[in-house]
Amino acid sequence: GFCGCSRKTLLELLQQRCREEGVNLHFESNITDLSPFSDSDYIVISDGINSIFRDQMPEAFGTQKTLKNNRFVWMGSTRPLDAFTYFFRTTPYGTLVAHTYQYEAGRSTWIFECSDETWQKAGFSETDEADTILKLENLFKEELDGHSLISNRSHWRQFPAITNSNWHKDNIVLLGDAKATAHYSIGSGTKLAMECAIALSEAVSNHQTDTKSAFDQYEKVRRNRVEMIQYAANVSLDWFEHMDRHNQHDFMQFAFGVMTRSKKVTFENMALRDSTFTQKVLSEFNTKHQNKPETPAAFTPFQLRDMVVKNRIVMSPMGQYSAENGLVSDWHFMHYGARATGGIGLILTEMTAISETGRITLGCPGIYTKEQAVNWKKITDFIHQNSDSKIGIQLGHSGRKGAIKKPWEGTQEPLENPWNLLSASAIAYTEKMAIPKEMDLQDMEQILNEFVQATKNADEAGFDMIELQAHHGFLLASFLSPLTNKRQDSFGGSIENRLKFPLLVFTAMRTAFPEHKPMSVRISASDWAENGLTEADSILIAQAFKNAGADIINVSTGNTVANQQPLMGRMWQTPFSDTIRNTVSIPTITTGYIQDIDQINTILL
Repeated sequence: GFCGCSRKTLLELLQQRCREEGVNLHFESNITDLSPFSDSDYIVISDGINSIFRDQMPEAFGTQKTLKNNRFVWMGSTRPLDAFTYFFRTTPYGTLVAHTYQYEAGRSTWIFECSDETWQKAGFSETDEADTILKLENLFKEELDGHSLISNRSHWRQFPAITNSNWHKDNIVLLGDAKATAHYSIGSGTKLAMECAIALSEAVSNHQTDTKSAFDQYEKVRRNRVEMIQYAANVSLDWFEHMDRHNQHDFMQFAFGVMTRSKKVTFENMALRDSTFTQKVLSEFNTKHQNKPETPAAFTPFQLRDMVVKNRIVMSPMGQYSAENGLVSDWHFMHYGARATGGIGLILTEMTAISETGRITLGCPGIYTKEQAVNWKKITDFIHQNSDSKIGIQLGHSGRKGAIKKPWEGTQEPLENPWNLLSASAIAYTEKMAIPKEMDLQDMEQILNEFVQATKNADEAGFDMIELQAHHGFLLASFLSPLTNKRQDSFGGSIENRLKFPLLVFTAMRTAFPEHKPMSVRISASDWAENGLTEADSILIAQAFKNAGADIINVSTGNTVANQQPLMGRMWQTPFSDTIRNTVSIPTITTGYIQDIDQINTILL
């Protein structure tokens, strides 16, 4: 069920409780200077999103504010609602959505949201409330069902995403939206603020006038939870900022996407709420793909060219660092063979080097010699003879991230006798590692030929598919990112130029690989670093590889630069994959903290 009350009722309840506890309440006392309260044990700053005191000390609090793209306006109505409801309306101007819920008898909240482009085309004005009501009542006439909209300084705004790396300074502490905002689409803002208030109260009670200990406890108890909620809220926000992408889907897929957009709700816990809904979602999916009606999405087949995988579960490339002179061994035979007999649909090998100096470590496998290809064939033969699994090989070159020790010998520690490194530009990955040579045309020709030979070797070794490594800052990825490509020639600058060499390599590989066998490209859709790859870049990269003949894009993120700051959580890279899939219209592979079949079903549906 759903329950709620008006903000006025909530405030009255809190005020009543304060009076019962002997708290002195002061109203209509506008405070702009904290100095009169400097001798207080604690000063709690809870003056909202536009906190003047927080903004007076942004460096002390480490305040970060990002104004999001969509426009929204907060209104009310007399229209009764029996549940939280989203109303989507496709208009000549674009898609609008109303986030609606009843908070007391005869009163409901209506938050209207749309892209800036839609807002501009519809001719809305930020502060003209009468015009806004007139337009929205006309657009949502059916949904309002004869009821009118109610305004209260209902001006169009853009949501500010606010974080603070420090929640306190001296005896001053942040609380509520002054501290951290969570997008209204997940409905956790007030709850989040109240839970933080309770935690702060408990910390003060425990430590009395020891402000440092109290504030340390407050942050220790609440920061992780707040950041988790903010992450989920940002994923939800991103879905609404790109809701036009999802209009292409059938109704049930669209509806399920709305309900599971933040990845906090999955297929199974949605079924606990309404099993008829999830049955309809699954039925529509299976009808579309000509599967048996009750087949879980994770266990439906998928075809790329002539290759048919029996289920949607992919084993992601995982470095084993157990090869000798680039040769795979019994370790790899067991590693891949066990996964195949265990029922995985598609196995992707660890990055396999195209040359001796293309390895990351001395323990990385290669496929640049006849002997290496023969050893790989023992593995592919076993998999094909003893399972229905398919196996693809990821071909790559370490670039500036090569010639390091195995992970258990030291993190990013260079070898005592490293080989010469290559990259798009002469920029070392870390201070400890060697500066790579900026590749010239001769280097590019040699690398391209090595990729082509490795492709031919992979085919002879019996691989069903090839995946090109163009992610995580390795050689080809170093051309794609503006953080690692500072070239002044035709292979640097614009994203179109940065794509040239990776596309030359892929095109040559595609020509050398049998037409009936599919090829994948793994990319990093974000560098998680300032001035890195943009969403527009990742879309253009995926589109370019699709145009060149890629059958599927394996979407990863990060590991381009050492100072990255990724935001991780369950299924955390899936939104990047969804962006590529829904925009470029190409199948994708996703990874990143995907832990069970329920999550896989949620992603696929």
